[in-house]
Amino acid sequence: MTESAQFGSKRVPLAAKQALVNDVFHSVARRYDLMNDLMSLGLHRAWKNALVTAVNPPRAAAFAVLDIAGGTGDIGFRIIEAGGAQTRVTVCDINPDMLKVGRERASTYGGDAVVTFAEANAEALPFADRSFDAATIAFGIRNVPRIERALAEAFRVLKIGGKFVCLEFSSVDVPALDRLYDFYSFNVIPTLGRVVAGDAESYRYLVESIRRFPKPQAFAAMLRAAGFGHVSFQAISGGIVTLHSGWRL
Repeated sequence: MTESAQFGSKRVPLAAKQALVNDVFHSVARRYDLMNDLMSLGLHRAWKNALVTAVNPPRAAAFAVLDIAGGTGDIGFRIIEAGGAQTRVTVCDINPDMLKVGRERASTYGGDAVVTFAEANAEALPFADRSFDAATIAFGIRNVPRIERALAEAFRVLKIGGKFVCLEFSSVDVPALDRLYDFYSFNVIPTLGRVVAGDAESYRYLVESIRRFPKPQAFAAMLRAAGFGHVSFQAISGGIVTLHSGWRL
């Protein structure tokens, strides 16, 4: 029997999902950061800052971070700014168009000296066991065809005592706000995608993928199944996003 996966509101062969996701981000790469500002009304900046605070890069020690599905490098650059002179970030993403944008931005941060970009699949990371002090992924885990494999890989590349931090859209848990959020998501965001990025369909997929992502408790159970300890999660902005974390003990 052929394995299948959810792609937005429809099921597709599992092997085809990654190619479809790649097409989405190929289409929106150049306008991705601008669209994040418009879609979230600028809130994504505070959400990402919360992730960086959870990572807590030290100011006076060597610290290696892997940012999975890091695309344009937004999280990586924020970690560099928050950390000390010995903080290093490897940004990996399966989409070369997103990485190209990130490399162009990296010149203002010292280039490859502090931020390295690598084309890599989250389900099969090309890095040695126990090689990073922290691993992060922001708004990317829901696009991975086999989430459990990506979590197992994140666990594998972390050093003992390393922390995994994941920021992802979630389920709004505030009465009335949930209906407003649904209206905004399914009506305004695709329209913004059409006007700003010239691609309404890709943003319709991104909205649908949010609704399909596991609830916070279910995702926390997946983290524990992958081997992480001290798993926790925190709802932010009424549950629009959730910050998940776990440790390799």
